[in-house]
Amino acid sequence: MKPLALWGGVECTVNRVGHRYFDQSGWSGHTSRVADLHRFADLGITSLRYPVLWEQIAPHSLTAMNWEWPDARLQRIRALGMAPIVGLLHHGSGPRYTSLIDEKFPETFAQYARAVAERYPWVTDWTPVNEPLTTARFSGLYGHWYPHGRDNPTFIRALLNQVRGTALAMREIRVVNPAARLIQTEDLGRPSGTSRLRRQVGLERQRRWLSWDLLTGRVDPQHPLYEFLLESGASEAELAVLLEEPCPPDVLGINYYLTSDRWLDERLDTYPAWSHGGNGSIAYADVEAVRARRHGIVGHEQHLMDTWRRYGIPVALTEVHLGCTREEQMRWLV
Repeated sequence: MKPLALWGGVECTVNRVGHRYFDQSGWSGHTSRVADLHRFADLGITSLRYPVLWEQIAPHSLTAMNWEWPDARLQRIRALGMAPIVGLLHHGSGPRYTSLIDEKFPETFAQYARAVAERYPWVTDWTPVNEPLTTARFSGLYGHWYPHGRDNPTFIRALLNQVRGTALAMREIRVVNPAARLIQTEDLGRPSGTSRLRRQVGLERQRRWLSWDLLTGRVDPQHPLYEFLLESGASEAELAVLLEEPCPPDVLGINYYLTSDRWLDERLDTYPAWSHGGNGSIAYADVEAVRARRHGIVGHEQHLMDTWRRYGIPVALTEVHLGCTREEQMRWLV
C-alpha cells in the first residue's frame, strides 16, 4: 500500500443570506495571513484545498475579474511544495447576477471555471462545487441560505444546476488541462429514526448519495429516486443528459463530522424547538444521532467502505473537523 496522503484545507465558505454575503476566511483572519500557508506546509500537508471563489473573483461580471489575491496565494502554495485543490463555489449561490435556480447557472459557472483554468493551467485538482447536495438542502429545502427555498422543487433545481455545472466546469477545465482531476466532496451522514418515520429515513438514506449518483450516470428510470426527481420538477430530458454524459469523480471526498449522522423522531416534546421540522405529512425533530442514541455514530470506516462498494472510486476523508479541544479533535480523527 502507498502511505496515506495528508491533505488539508481552509474553511472558505462564502454564502449568501438575503442580500448579505458571509466570508468565513475573512472571519478567521486567513484572508490577510499569508504566513498560514507556511504553517500548513510545516504540518506535512501535501495537498491543500483552496478557494478561488466565483463571488470574490468576479462579483460584478465575468468580464471584470480580480486575480490579485489568488495569484499570490496559489503561487506560494506551489512554492511550498503543496498541490492546491481549487474550489470555485463553497456553499455559495454565485454572484448577484446568478443563483442556484437560474436556468443559465451551469453554463455561466462553466465559463468562470474556464477562466480560472486558463489563469492557472498547472493546477490539476479541482472541486468546482463543494457539497452540492448539502448546499441544495440548506438553500432550497431548509430556507437558511439564498434563495431561501423551502420545497422539493427548489431543492432539486439547485442540486441539478450544481451537478450539471460541475460536469460542464470539468469539461472546460480539461480543455485547458486534460489531466485535471475532479475531487468531489459531500456530507455522507446517515439518518436513522423511529419506526413511524421509516419512509422518511429511507428517502434520506437514498438522497445522501444523489449528487454522486447523478455525476456517475446512475440515475436512470430504475433509480429509487427517479420518480421523486420528476415529481420535484426535473425533466426526463435533463436527467437523460446526466445519464448519457456522466462526469465521474476521480476521488470521492467524504465530509464527516461528529454530528453528520442524524436521528429523526416524531416525539417533538423530547427535543428543542430549533430541531422541529417535517415533510408535509408528519412533524418530527432532526437531531444529531450522537446526542440521541447510545450507538449514534456510524463511523468513518463504515462510510468509507460503503462508498467504495457503491462506486469503486478512490476515497478520501476531506473534512473531519470537530470544534473542541485539540485532545478531543485527535480522538475524533483517530
